[in-house]
Amino acid sequence: MFSEYLESIVNERHISIGRKQMQEKNDILNTSIRYFKGVGPKKLEQLMKLGIGKAEDILYYLPARYEDRSNFIAIKDLKAGASQTIKGDIITMGNHITKTGARIFQIVLTDQTGFIHATWFNQPYLKDFFSKGQKVVLYGKVERYDKLQIVQPEYEILKGDEADSVHMGRIVPVYRAASQLTQRYLRGLAFIAVNKYCKFLTERLPTYILARQKLVDIRFAIRNIHFPTNFENLEKAYRRIVFEEFLMLQLALAMKRKESRLEVTGISHEVAGGPAAAFKKRLPFELTEGQMRAAADIERDMSSSKPMNRLLEGDVGSGKTVVAAYALTITVQNGFQGVLMAPTEILARQHFLNLSELLMPLGINVALLIGGIDQTTKKAIYSDIKEGKVNIVVGTHAVIQGAAEFKRLGLAVIDEQHKFGVIQRSLLKEKGRNPHVLVMTATPIPRTLALTIYGDLDISIIRELPKGRKPIVTYWVEEAKRGKVYDFIKEELAKGRQAYVICPLIDSLAQSSKPKVQSLSFDFNRDAKSKTQNVNEMVKKLRNEVFPEFEVGLLHGRMASKEKEMVMRDFKKGKTKILVSTIVIEVGIDITNASVMLIENAERFGLAQLHQLRGRIGRGDYESYCILLSNPGTDEAEERLKTIEGTVDGFQIAEADLALRGPGEFFGTRQHGLPEIRFGNILKDFGIMELARKEAFGLVARDPDLEEEHHELLKEGLASRFQNKK
Repeated sequence: MFSEYLESIVNERHISIGRKQMQEKNDILNTSIRYFKGVGPKKLEQLMKLGIGKAEDILYYLPARYEDRSNFIAIKDLKAGASQTIKGDIITMGNHITKTGARIFQIVLTDQTGFIHATWFNQPYLKDFFSKGQKVVLYGKVERYDKLQIVQPEYEILKGDEADSVHMGRIVPVYRAASQLTQRYLRGLAFIAVNKYCKFLTERLPTYILARQKLVDIRFAIRNIHFPTNFENLEKAYRRIVFEEFLMLQLALAMKRKESRLEVTGISHEVAGGPAAAFKKRLPFELTEGQMRAAADIERDMSSSKPMNRLLEGDVGSGKTVVAAYALTITVQNGFQGVLMAPTEILARQHFLNLSELLMPLGINVALLIGGIDQTTKKAIYSDIKEGKVNIVVGTHAVIQGAAEFKRLGLAVIDEQHKFGVIQRSLLKEKGRNPHVLVMTATPIPRTLALTIYGDLDISIIRELPKGRKPIVTYWVEEAKRGKVYDFIKEELAKGRQAYVICPLIDSLAQSSKPKVQSLSFDFNRDAKSKTQNVNEMVKKLRNEVFPEFEVGLLHGRMASKEKEMVMRDFKKGKTKILVSTIVIEVGIDITNASVMLIENAERFGLAQLHQLRGRIGRGDYESYCILLSNPGTDEAEERLKTIEGTVDGFQIAEADLALRGPGEFFGTRQHGLPEIRFGNILKDFGIMELARKEAFGLVARDPDLEEEHHELLKEGLASRFQNKK
């Protein structure tokens, strides 16, 4: 494994002159947080939840944002509606009880230019902290009702040297906090850590990189990321810390790429003539330009002696499976076997049917291997795979289990790869002797993330849809119009079309911990938030009350494999007119006659998920419609619905999704076996990412194993990040 390789490099390094001093510094930075003043057992438990267990953890627990409390505003110049900092003297104070029974503590402050009331709710104990005549600093949102006031402000009682204030009179850090930890508490711990432990940090970046990129050293960066003296220094500190984080990520990618390129014992394939040429001729349609470019990329890779490691990225319905089928045909005509692994049984069955239709006329034997088949059949398939009687195996996780042995595996295709982890993908690859690997995704990934997550892979992109494919019309409809939605679906069914109804839950028990669940009731005239719909209740209502004249089917993940197969067969044949389902149909379902999709509680789905679901329709010659039924309760949910309603371009949706959710949620790096991105924002800081990538790939090209003396600490830092992921 790559991480073990890095660790072995570090362990084999000779002990340098400064090793003892460096170890002493590390020991100091590893000082437990429990030795900090004010950290008792309860506080320690809360800090551990934030990942803070030692002094170094606090130094790298970076602020989420900042508040400029460096400029004091005269009371006469205060503006209502804005957060501002004021300084003055207390002239009166006291506790009061309002007419509604609320307890408030209030002080009146003056700075000789005017007066302002500061109010705190349900904090009567504050009377013991303040006293008349004290000089205090307040920060908070200023409001004007019958008088000027500032509610629930942060405060600082000035004593002695005002310049020592941690919370006022400066650019103040604001941290992501646990419920029991206040900003003042975290800020105080950070102030102690910065002043006591920052000097023990070791600079890991080589001097030449610091100079070329004009980066400040790590001590300056950590000090100013927490308590910047000005915004210019804050920007320098942020850039330095983010650059190092991105550099470590890109170094890992560069070394993984180097490692894969060293595998010279791959399988060189002949791509001309044979079944591969016949495959192209037999297609009943013309390949798009994107498909032809992707096929050419794959031909070039598979004809090389080095294993292919390629990502095939394309929007929903762009025709990736046809390109994968072509690649599988190439490996079969060269005397090897191919395997296609999918995340769900439904998707695996769909691929099996499509590949059988495309490849069996060419004499290629395709087998389906999933968990739901009986043991006798499964053993027979295992035997045929081992003996080489099966050319292509399509399946789920069953294809990577120990019993599945390939005679000569030449190509491994992984569909919807982001649903698999690193270990699962490596296990599949180990089924052969450095086979070619093609991973596919129908979730378009912005270039910013592609360079980050797949920097070790070559990437082919299919942007356009097949000719004749009509765009899907999407509407966001509120609950009050449910009746009209049902009327529209009836009109489509009357034309001979079919429809999907998607619910977020399987049953009502998943909605609430309350023992009593209200029955589902359709009030077509109400204009209020609807309950979260589930397929079990929905299918009963549609069968009995809404669409009694049509056959309504049910599909969800808890059903047995044979039951799922029967449901999908009936829907594909047209026997079932409406399929009520969970997101189990998110990928892999290809019913050309389905022209309508109703997504219940659409606000509960992410942008990418909504786009994937919508991609199940619009696959035939008919106009297709996706209806998002939702009364969103948040601005973010409303923004998602407007985005999906406004475009069918998966790449635009991916960019919007990244902007809404942030890179961490959109696509974490953990499952890819890479260092996590904790501080930088891939979207906002992409310029820094590109610079870090250039440095990292150039560095590895010059010093592949990071053995030069000035790369020693950089290599150790990279290895430690992998150790921290374990």
